[in-house]
Amino acid sequence: MKYKYHLLLIIVSWMLLSHAYATESRSLSHGQTVYVPAYSHIYIGNKGTPYLLAITLSIRNTDPSNPIQITQVDYFESQGKHLKNFFSEPVDLLPLASTRYLISQKDKKGGSGANFIVKWKSQKKCNPPIIETIMIGTQSQQGISFTSRGVPILQTK
Repeated sequence: MKYKYHLLLIIVSWMLLSHAYATESRSLSHGQTVYVPAYSHIYIGNKGTPYLLAITLSIRNTDPSNPIQITQVDYFESQGKHLKNFFSEPVDLLPLASTRYLISQKDKKGGSGANFIVKWKSQKKCNPPIIETIMIGTQSQQGISFTSRGVPILQTK
């Protein structure tokens, strides 16, 4: 009986947090620097065995009228060491378009605290893009997948 109340409390908390996250106001912006958590592996079992994951960084222009420009996509490992710059030229994203960047499941250099820094800008104030990572891994007959949403850490003026 005690466990039913704990489960109910967890479900209600999750529902309230999900609603708050879904209704979060997103103000128009000329650009941002966004921190995006990622995991090249997580740990499983009592011995903390690494479970390798493929990472997809997804950037989605949510503005129906304005293009945005991606000016930087950098990948960092758990201790903050820079691992990879994905391009040297800015990438234009048309309204409602999306792009993606991949880290192979075999690439475990990022660690469980890996992250991306993404910078974007726009000529006009527009809806900020949705920037998230999708982690997927399979071993034997077991599979795991989850997402992590980016957090703006700096606004462009």
